[in-house]
Amino acid sequence: MVKIKNTLALFIMVATVSLANAQIKIGDTFPDIQLQNNKNVSIKLNSYKGKTVLVDFWASWCGPCRLANKELVKMHNQYKDQNFEIVGISIDTDKSKWLKAIEKDKMKHQQLIDPKGFDAKSAVSFGVDALPSTYLFDAKGKLIAINPTEAQIIAQIKKNKKKNENTIY
Repeated sequence: MVKIKNTLALFIMVATVSLANAQIKIGDTFPDIQLQNNKNVSIKLNSYKGKTVLVDFWASWCGPCRLANKELVKMHNQYKDQNFEIVGISIDTDKSKWLKAIEKDKMKHQQLIDPKGFDAKSAVSFGVDALPSTYLFDAKGKLIAINPTEAQIIAQIKKNKKKNENTIY
């Protein structure tokens, strides 16, 4: 009986460590995730390498997310021509509510859905445990901030813009 308990305890510890290691950390690159967008096109997250990218986890039923969407729309409109992209990933389980929220919030930036709530593969990979949750990636596809401030996002956009201006083609 003791042997079974010890084996079970060891298994739980290994599983916990494995799950913890699966979550993205500062310095990691885009996880290998491919999701459907609101136009039914399959999009790979790592296809945005070369741009400053803000990945935003949200849901139509999340009040704070819907308020944040208004600010994200403004930010996208202001910086979209500066090698900056916002990728929304909804964990909505009801696709029709997600699509209505995109329309109502006037979101033109990329919108993806992983419809399994907090159990969605993308949410688990990123370690999402609350909404909204945002992740800022540099142009090399490296995670540089989790839940960054607006000032951090703008600083990274400007840094990437400066690098692009100094690049000789």
